[in-house]
Formats: sequence, C-alpha cells, structure tokens
Amino acid sequence: MKSPSRRRTVQTAVLTGVSALAFALGGGGASASPAAAPTEHDLAEVMSGSPVAGTGSACTSGSGAGSGNGSGNCYGGSGSSSGSSGSKATDTIGVGPAKTAFLDAFAYGLSHGDVAPPGANDWGCKPTADKPRPVVLLHGTWMNAYNSYAYMGQPIKDAGLCTFTFNYGRSGLVEGGGLGSLLPGVMGTGLIQDSADQLATFVDRVLAATGAGEVDIVAHSQGGSMANWYTKYDGGAAKVKNLITYGATHHGTSLDGIGALGRAINNLGIDVLGLVEIFVGHSGIQQTIGSDFVNELNANGDTVAGVDYTVVGTRYDEVTNPYELTFLQAGPGATVDNITLQEGCEQDLSDHLTMMYSPRALSIALRALDPAGHPDLVCASNPWLLGGSGDSGSSSGSSGSSSGSGE
Repeated sequence: MKSPSRRRTVQTAVLTGVSALAFALGGGGASASPAAAPTEHDLAEVMSGSPVAGTGSACTSGSGAGSGNGSGNCYGGSGSSSGSSGSKATDTIGVGPAKTAFLDAFAYGLSHGDVAPPGANDWGCKPTADKPRPVVLLHGTWMNAYNSYAYMGQPIKDAGLCTFTFNYGRSGLVEGGGLGSLLPGVMGTGLIQDSADQLATFVDRVLAATGAGEVDIVAHSQGGSMANWYTKYDGGAAKVKNLITYGATHHGTSLDGIGALGRAINNLGIDVLGLVEIFVGHSGIQQTIGSDFVNELNANGDTVAGVDYTVVGTRYDEVTNPYELTFLQAGPGATVDNITLQEGCEQDLSDHLTMMYSPRALSIALRALDPAGHPDLVCASNPWLLGGSGDSGSSSGSSGSSSGSGE
C-alpha cells in the first residue's frame, strides 16, 4: 500500500507532467500565442466531480469508431480512436491447472490464453432443485477466463454449481484493442457494448444447454460493469438472479487520478485521451470516470429490478479507485450487499487482481451463490500484488456479515 506522502508525490508528478504535455500539445507555431494550460484548480474541479465547461470534440471526428471518450452524448470518441471497433468472443479449449497465486496464474494464462479454469465448462452439467441456476464467470480487462478464475472455478463447481465461462472482447491493435492486445492471452479490450452482446449470446447458450431459466454471474473488474450493461440494455434483467462483482468499474475509475486527469484535460479541448487509448484500448478508456459509457450505464440508477447484487471492493485496489466507486445503491426491486473485503479480515491485503485469489473473496461468492450450504465467511492473509494464501479450506473462520457502506 502506498503511503499518503508517496501517493501525493505521484499524483503531483502526474499532474505536472500531463499539464506540461497539455501545454505543449495546445501550443501554436513560433509566432502564435500558446493556449493557456489547464490550471491545477481546473483539473481538480473535474477530478472532484464538478463540471468544467469545454467544447470537447465532435463524435464523428475520429478515424475509427471511437470508444465513447468524448464529452458529447455519443459512443464515438473525440477524434482519438486508435482503430476501428470490433471484437469477438471465443470458447475455451481444454482445462488449465488450479492455481492459488495470481502471478503464477497470470503467467500461465498469457501462454495458455484459451484454456478454461478448473471446474468450468462441463456442458453436460445439469442444475439441481436446490441449486437451480448455472454460474457464468466473467474475466476483466487484459485478463482471460483462465487467469481470472484458476483459483475460484473449481471450488464453485465443487459446491454443486454448474459453472461456465468464455473469453470476450478479443480485439487486435487495428480494432482498437490497444498495445496490450499484442500480448498473448490478453482479452477484454474491445468496446464494452460489443462484449455485452457477446455475453448475451453466451448466457442464452448456457440456458439452452442446462434448461435453466436464469443464471448467476460472478464478474471481475470490467466483467462487472459489462454484466451490469447487459442487465440494463441487452435483456439480461430477466435472465440474471445474482450478480456478484469484484472491483467492478460500475462508476468508472480514476486510475489513481490519471484517468480523471486525462478526461479533465480532454474536456478543456485538448485531446490527450486518444494517446492513452492507444495503450489501454477501447475498453480501458471507456472505464474512466465520466466516460459516455459510464454515464449511460448509470443514467437510470445503479440497479435493475429483480437482480440481487453482491459488490466486493478492496481498500488496496490500485485500478478501480477510489474503491468505493465499485459500490452500488439499490433501486426499486433490487437488493445490494456492498462489502469491503477487509472488514472483519484486516490481514487480507488483496489488491485489484489478487482479490480473485483471496479465500475471503471466494467465501463471499459461495455465500451469495449458496447461502444455505456456505453461510460463513473465512479469513486468511492474501498478499498484495503476489496473492496466494493457499487452500481456502485452511483459513480460519470468521462468520457473519462483512457488509460495508456504498455511500
């Protein structure tokens, strides 16, 4: 965990550097007066959520489909698209080994990006009367089905739940997937709306194969906001009972201030997000605070009727931050359980990625999916960055609720 002084130093350095970049990009020729650089006050207003007037850029000015990172009400970018839109979903092939540490699983997943995590994709599995809903597992940005669920997949299956997963949002550099898409095993880089369409197709396939009427979804990071979009705009509300998310970008992220800072400069008329998008891809830029995607996702409230939400955040999340942005406020007909991972288990130091290898995080999922069979939460240490605290069964028990406030 960064110390407050170190965090302030990093943020000050970023602020200074990007302000200088904005000044350079906004300057004219030798005889022209340079455009005024955005002041710290201007940037701070946007980073704190206050609107700053700005013209932005036309939605149609980009060379590609964009990613909804402009200041207008459109999916098109602000002239900053790094390529045309387009992504695909693919099935898993084979099954990878169980892993208890994130870095180990991530490395394996980079070179074996198409394998399923243990316990997933037994297409002959049929739900039972006491466990009537299959479970769909969704990975996050720059991840894949395997390295997101190499730890959780088998225990969820062992709980008697039919478990399914796939790789979504596969796009290359030309399709706007960013430089990360050049790495093997990197998924979830395409436009999130396209990925939600891919999820809709996959859920229908799971329902047809199992004969179930609804599914439960366990989702990490982008997978959570993408599933949220599916329930709101792609017919998922009638097909999802439980939505369990970890570090989900439901309300966007500041990326430790960098995302909000970039958007602030963009809204002042200087397009720097396009430069960022070349690196992080369409989905990365869509998940920053104030994007068109985030604004539309929450335009009619955080939730939809009929869905029960379990929302897990960690204090040490360096990607979805401030981490409280992951929490939801229940609307009519929905229930929300906002949980801070460390409440009741301070030794769990899970960050954004290692939380998927946390015994406590696993026990939260099992309790939400099967409260009668798994009513208690467990507590074990889980190291920041590395992850890997061993078998969840060896954890010391810590029963009871770990609910946190979503406000």
